[in-house]
Amino acid sequence: MLVLEKNSLTEEIEQLVNLHGTSRSSLLPILQDIQRKYKHISDFAQQEVARFLDIHPVEVYSLVTFYSFLNTQAKGRNIIRLCKTISCEMQNKESVSNAIERELGISFGETTKDKKVSLEYVSCLGLCDQGPALLVNEKVFPKMTAEKAVQILSELK
Repeated sequence: MLVLEKNSLTEEIEQLVNLHGTSRSSLLPILQDIQRKYKHISDFAQQEVARFLDIHPVEVYSLVTFYSFLNTQAKGRNIIRLCKTISCEMQNKESVSNAIERELGISFGETTKDKKVSLEYVSCLGLCDQGPALLVNEKVFPKMTAEKAVQILSELK
């Protein structure tokens, strides 16, 4: 008989399953909790969640890759997301993105070498009347300008 040792991540996932339940509707809250703590959801974590919820691992992977706020790869300690909708585009999103890239020395889709900041575009932040909208970790910044963006970045450093 093969006995598998539980590692700490497996134990954490088991606790999350106990907290959220084993139904399909528990999948997203479990993944969000893993993402919040580890900044990504590893292949191993996806396999373990699938095992505990008795679903196919591809279902977990599909959800992780569908939502832009869930990641399969580790990101920086701070994640800066800029809305890329047409309404934000029309409100000078490009000057904001250029200022952020210039200030950090990286492009959107990249992470700084010190793993301090990751830049991402998001499809919509739901603030079309207050664009361009920026999300830094979980804090929203509406009506963003290049100057405001540089100020926010200096506060992160």
